[in-house]
Amino acid sequence: MDKRQAIGSWLSGPRAAAEDLGVDMGYRGQGLGLPESGPGAIAPLGRRFGALFIDWGLCLLVGWGLLSGGDARAAGNWALVVFLVLSVLTVGTVGATPGKLLLKLRVIGEGGVRLTLPRAVLRSVLLGLVIPAVVWDRDTRGLHDRLSRSVQIRV
Repeated sequence: MDKRQAIGSWLSGPRAAAEDLGVDMGYRGQGLGLPESGPGAIAPLGRRFGALFIDWGLCLLVGWGLLSGGDARAAGNWALVVFLVLSVLTVGTVGATPGKLLLKLRVIGEGGVRLTLPRAVLRSVLLGLVIPAVVWDRDTRGLHDRLSRSVQIRV
C-alpha cells in the first residue's frame, strides 16, 4: 500500500482516505445520537458560515453606526464586542443568533438539552478567539462547540 493513499491527499483529507480503505466512519452526528439528515441533524458548513456572515454584518453595522462615531477602524473592535454580547444573549436564551434563525439553525447542548448561560458564554468567548472555531472534529464541530458541549443543528 502506498503511504500517500493511507494519509490522504490535501484535497480529499484523511477521512476520504480512511473510507477508501474500507473504514466505516459513519455519518456526521452519529456519535451524538443525531439523525443523518433533516431536522435535528448537524448543520451543514455552508449554512453555518452564512449565519456567521449575517451576524457579523449586523454587528459591523451596529458598531459603525451606533458605537464608533463613524470611525471605520473602531467599528471592527466595536463589532466584536457587539458580536460577543449578541451571541451570549441570543444563544443563551433562544438558542440561535439572528443569522442562525434566518438560515434555520439552532445551537443545543449535547443530548438535546438547552444550552445553559455559562456554556453559552464559554462558547461565545471561544468563538470570538477564532482559533477554536476553525479546529474541527469528525462531526465538523468546532473546538468551541466541543468545549462548551454544544452542537449546531438544522431546525
